[in-house]
Amino acid sequence: MTPSSPPPTGRAARLRLRHSLQVAERGADLLDRQLHLLRTELDRRREAEARAGATWETRVHEARTWLRRGLLLGGESALRTASLVSTADVTVEWRDALGVRHPGGVSVCVGTRAAADPAPGNTALVHARRAYCAAVTAAAEYGAAAAASRLVEAQMTRTRVRVRALRRLRIPRLQQDLAAVERALEQAEHEDAVRWHRAAYGSGSGHGR
Repeated sequence: MTPSSPPPTGRAARLRLRHSLQVAERGADLLDRQLHLLRTELDRRREAEARAGATWETRVHEARTWLRRGLLLGGESALRTASLVSTADVTVEWRDALGVRHPGGVSVCVGTRAAADPAPGNTALVHARRAYCAAVTAAAEYGAAAAASRLVEAQMTRTRVRVRALRRLRIPRLQQDLAAVERALEQAEHEDAVRWHRAAYGSGSGHGR
């Protein structure tokens, strides 16, 4: 193990330690405020995630309901020619908030049915295709909301770790070092005063002989 370095000494060291302690305390206070804002932001993001998740589940349920109706009306052969969902392009809009880069929204472009594709065999399958397209959009929005929550939560965890490191390690260590320097300076000043007094007293008694 590497031995720890001795604490700094002297008036210059006291000034440096006082400055470092002030900087650490201000930093901890700022991080505490940021942590509070991140908690509020995380609550908001989790609420948005829950709403998006509920919307996605609703859209999936609606799509499955229309699909079952289409199958009852046209059978499985109608499903094979329905072309319920084609390709979809998802564009994520990124934003920055409280030092966190996160998805702020998405836009989804679901491909239209090609003219050569056979038309759905019944009206229920037409509704099913629209419902599945809506479900794809809802899934993308839910994914973006969930990702935003995870990113804000990760930033909050990192901030909490930094606050704890300052409050429990850095600041106490600086306080201990500063207290040690001040005790050493007080001791040195006391010894200087004693030496000065002795020198003055000795000089005075010599003149009196």
